[in-house]
Amino acid sequence: MKKLQPAQRSPAAKRSAPPKTPKTADEYLAAVREPARSTLKKIRAAIRAAAPAEAREVISYGMPTFQYRGMLIGFAAFPKHCSLFLATPSLLKIFKTELSRYEILKGTIRFPADRPLPASLVKKIVKARVALSNRRKAP
Repeated sequence: MKKLQPAQRSPAAKRSAPPKTPKTADEYLAAVREPARSTLKKIRAAIRAAAPAEAREVISYGMPTFQYRGMLIGFAAFPKHCSLFLATPSLLKIFKTELSRYEILKGTIRFPADRPLPASLVKKIVKARVALSNRRKAP
């Protein structure tokens, strides 16, 4: 069987190729459609504002993730919603009342792609997550 060169492949073959995994959060966000892109940029800014200076932004499991003494918090866009990944369900209990109008799954908060979580809430969640990380990883 003869192998086709890339220029000879059918349009269907090109569409079915797996998506390129982003190397940075900027690359990830560039590939996200509006309104989710603007929503996630606001979430990212709120996380950056509340995370310690030494927190690093990486791509983990194909999505932007902040690391600080392990996984701190991640965010991603999906066809019908955006999500904030907390890495621990215990925080959901702490913020149960404030999160009551959102869909909650284990350590994940789902929210509409066109309505970001309030920045003040994201900052409180990040600070609580940092406090948990500090307690667990204290020398």
